[in-house]
Amino acid sequence: MMTPRADRSDNNRPQVSVVVPMFNEEANVRTVLARFIESLSAQRRTFELIVVNDGSRDGTGQRLDELAGGEPRLRVIHFARNYGQTAAMMAGFWASRGEVIVPLDGAGQNEPDEVQRLVDKLDEGYDVVSGWRKYRQDSWLRTRISRVANWIIGRITGVRLHDYGCTLKAYRAHMVKDARLFGEMHRFIPIYTSMHGARICEMVVKHHARTAGVSKYGYGRIVKVALDIAQVRLLQKYRTKPLHFFGKITQYAWLGTLACLVFATINAGWLLAAGGGWDAAWAAFWGKAPLVGAIFFVLGWIAIMAGLVAELVMRSGFEYCQGRYWEEARHVNFGGSPPESPMSLPREQVEPRREEIVNR
Repeated sequence: MMTPRADRSDNNRPQVSVVVPMFNEEANVRTVLARFIESLSAQRRTFELIVVNDGSRDGTGQRLDELAGGEPRLRVIHFARNYGQTAAMMAGFWASRGEVIVPLDGAGQNEPDEVQRLVDKLDEGYDVVSGWRKYRQDSWLRTRISRVANWIIGRITGVRLHDYGCTLKAYRAHMVKDARLFGEMHRFIPIYTSMHGARICEMVVKHHARTAGVSKYGYGRIVKVALDIAQVRLLQKYRTKPLHFFGKITQYAWLGTLACLVFATINAGWLLAAGGGWDAAWAAFWGKAPLVGAIFFVLGWIAIMAGLVAELVMRSGFEYCQGRYWEEARHVNFGGSPPESPMSLPREQVEPRREEIVNR
């Protein structure tokens, strides 16, 4: 199956692409999308509305097809099964044609009138404008848990936002179209963009209570979010140097080995000084401490081997971009074309031909 891509030959490309993931939202399809189209049509910029049906098992897909038949600005992607919100958002991002991408919640809890405000804020020089549901219309417990989670995420990653979970955000398309997100990483997209040098700001946006349908999120996702935070932090700090991460494990493991040996030596020396004799001191030295130290030592070697494997995987992973793992914001005096990686050039342009070397 081919990856959905934007139609680059379209001369009537919209200025804003609005992406809406939906899953089992039959009760909301008509009212929510009608409201979105009405609001976006009244705004200054041209738009397209991309709805990703994430394998809905109710009548969501049929309702979407009916609406798309009479509205050419509405484009629909149907998943074969439920893949999750992250996959739905990525599919919408890849299919978008606008210079700005704005996700909206499929339940209608985000206010579409805010799209113009967020895009105007982008024009002030930002790459990401994140919505903040300051007056969130959800239960008290869910709101408090969300605040704690947002504080923890900001503290760990250094990207401080009040509301990571707000779907309503505005992105410059080039910041997210090449992203590769898996699992449930959609809430961490601002962190991924910050890893590529994005300038991020935050705006207070309106939030509405759900009026129909059932929420797809429960308190069981707390553990998943905690694991995702650990993964994001690992990628944020060690994405291009995984051996450093495993090297720290080796460092602490071998320090544990040294501590065990020191403890065993002191224990044996104390017993010898107390007149226990060499046999008793030797038996005391080879107690449990050296065994624990040996386990730490082996753990350190395993960590080093895992780090070397991770380095090989990382380097092969970056081959698709010719080894370029950094983002270049702009170029000066390069004649309109950015510098190319030597790996993307023909071999004869990178290395002198063998016969030329022989003739030197």
